[in-house]
Amino acid sequence: MGHEVTLFASADSSTRARLLACVPRALRLDPAVRDPLPHLLLMLERVRQRAHEFDVLHFHVEPPLHFPLFRGMERKTVTTLHGRLDLPDLQPLFREFGEMPLISISDSQRRPLPGAHWVATVHHGLAGDVCPFNPAPRGAYFAFLGRVSPEKGLERAIAIARAAGVRLRIAAKVDKTDEKYFSERIAPQIGGQVECLGELGEGDKPAFLGNATALVFPIDWPEPFGLAMIEAMACGTPVLAWRNGAAPEIVEHGVSGFLVDSQEQAAALVPRMARLDRAQVRARYEARFTSARMARDYLAVYRALGRRYALRAV
Repeated sequence: MGHEVTLFASADSSTRARLLACVPRALRLDPAVRDPLPHLLLMLERVRQRAHEFDVLHFHVEPPLHFPLFRGMERKTVTTLHGRLDLPDLQPLFREFGEMPLISISDSQRRPLPGAHWVATVHHGLAGDVCPFNPAPRGAYFAFLGRVSPEKGLERAIAIARAAGVRLRIAAKVDKTDEKYFSERIAPQIGGQVECLGELGEGDKPAFLGNATALVFPIDWPEPFGLAMIEAMACGTPVLAWRNGAAPEIVEHGVSGFLVDSQEQAAALVPRMARLDRAQVRARYEARFTSARMARDYLAVYRALGRRYALRAV
C-alpha cells in the first residue's frame, strides 16, 4: 500500500518486506533451539538499536517482552496481542505498562483487561488466493482443523459426528504436551467414520477445507480469534462453532455458519450445513476478512496514534 516495511523475523520467512533475519529458522521448527527466550531478547535488542529508523514499531511478541525495552518510546509503538488474556499472571504486567498502546484481534479477547490501553480491535485477514473459493465440494465430510488439545474441543467434534452419522476428517498437530491426551482420549476413537490425517502443510489446507461440507469448531476456551474459521469461509465452507471467545464476532448465524451452545444443538444443525449458500459464505469473507481490509485497519491505527501524540505535543 505504498509504505516501506521492515520485518524482524527468521531467515526462512516469506515476505515482500525488507527482511532483517534474526535467526536462521523459525524457532519452533529448529531442533537446536531449546529455549526461545534468548533469541527473542536478542531480536528485540536489534529493533531497539534501529528504532530511530522507523516511524512506527509494530510488535507481535508474546508475552510482551518488549515493554521494558521500549518504555519511553510508546508514542511510536503499538502491540497486537494474539493470545488469551484471562490469566491472572498477566494482570500486574499490563497495569505496570499501562501506557503501551494495544490492539486486540477480537473484542472478546480484551474483556479480561478492560483497563488496558486499547486503541483498536483489528480482526485477522487472509489474501484472497490463500484459500480459493470452492463452490462444489467433493468430500461429503466435516472437517476439524487445529491443535489436538482439550480446549479445542476435538472430543466434542467426534461426538457430534457420531451422533449425526457423518464423516469427520481431523487435520491436527499434536504438541508434546498433548501427546498423552491424544493417546488416551482421541486415538481410541479414531476409525470408521472418524479419520485422522495428522498435521497438514499450508499447501494442503485449501483442498482439505474447500472440499468439506463444513468446519466444526467446538472450542472450549475463550479463543482470541480462530484463524481456521476464516480460512474455511474463504473456501466457501460454512462453520459450525461453539458460542465461545471470538466465534460470535466471526460467524454470522445462519449466513456463514451456525453458533451453538451444546452438542445436541450442533448435531441437530449438521443437516442444515450443506444447505447454506457457499457463495454467500465467500462473500462474507471478502467483505470482512481479507488482508487488504486488515492492512487498511492497521494504517488507520498508525495514523490515529500519530495524530493523538502530535496533539499532545502541541
